[in-house]
Amino acid sequence: MPTTAAFPAAVLLLLCAAAASASASAAFIDGLLPNGDFELGPKASDMRGTVVVGRYAVPKWEISGFVEYIKSGQKQGDMLLVVPGGAFAVRLGNEASIKQRLPVARGMYYSLTFSAARTCAQEEKLNVSVAPDWGVLPMQTLYSSNGWDSYAWAFRADRDVAEIVIHNPGVEEDPACGPLIDSVAIRALYPPKASNRNLLKNGDFEEGPYVFPNTTWGVLIPPNIEDDHSPLPGWMVESLKAVKYIDSGHFSVPEGKRAVELVAGKESAIAQVARTIPGKTYVLSFAVGDASNSCEGSMVVEAFAGKDTVKVPYESKGKGGYKRAVLRFKAVSVRTRIMFYSTFYTMRSDDFSSLCGPVLDDVKLLSVRNP
Repeated sequence: MPTTAAFPAAVLLLLCAAAASASASAAFIDGLLPNGDFELGPKASDMRGTVVVGRYAVPKWEISGFVEYIKSGQKQGDMLLVVPGGAFAVRLGNEASIKQRLPVARGMYYSLTFSAARTCAQEEKLNVSVAPDWGVLPMQTLYSSNGWDSYAWAFRADRDVAEIVIHNPGVEEDPACGPLIDSVAIRALYPPKASNRNLLKNGDFEEGPYVFPNTTWGVLIPPNIEDDHSPLPGWMVESLKAVKYIDSGHFSVPEGKRAVELVAGKESAIAQVARTIPGKTYVLSFAVGDASNSCEGSMVVEAFAGKDTVKVPYESKGKGGYKRAVLRFKAVSVRTRIMFYSTFYTMRSDDFSSLCGPVLDDVKLLSVRNP
């Protein structure tokens, strides 16, 4: 029977634990940031035409530089400005940025997902940062025919509050020639570990960035992304072009709910380094298919395990389906690099302007007894 004096201490301990739990749960926000779709706009008094005046004029955001508030269907000369979700977006002109502070759990990994569209500048890019991490996302290549792409970028929270900044570092003659930004979201990442069932991490691609439920174009994992801060935990994008992260809600996926589409031929590659034992035999198995997105034709996925390789042909009708493949190899070092890319460039048959490619999923690496 606890003493009367013990009760206050026990209650205090429970209250502290509950408060810590509530604080941690408050930090894990999966979905749109506050006013992440920019549907809450500035007051009329804070607008000069389309230009926003005032650092805090856009609710929940802090802005700097030449920022415009754009309505879907608005025209710039002969160009029609399209907004991917809702009715409004912001445009970042020369050296302009938007910023928001968000509570996070220190030490956790997070992925940002946002939609962006190039307007009239040709060499547009975006600098995304959460101090001390930052990255430059190129926007020269358009992967979807609707004019918009969604991008993912990841960071590790070093503080309890993340200062999220999206910045246009471009300097154009026309300050309005900057990218449109819409639908900024976040997702907490829980990087999986290798196990005796799979020596690769996240081989099923189930752990990855937030995918907007009302979009049909997937999420791009940008090029030159290292695995330390990858929005696709465990994997690196070792190529000049992005890979596309797709979900079963909008695409055909061989296994589970998520997969990767290799959308830019040999310029769109993903890799992972696995721990291996020299002289031991391993089997790399994976699924190759199409996303049921009118990506038709002869496709080939090339898989590499160290110096060993296999080419897996897949004849796509663009209506879904997949086949399984195996690469058996003997390890020659304590680290073996596993890599995949698509041999050919493919365009969707329904619009002839959207890059597409074979789907990769259910990647497993297991050791086997030597014969």
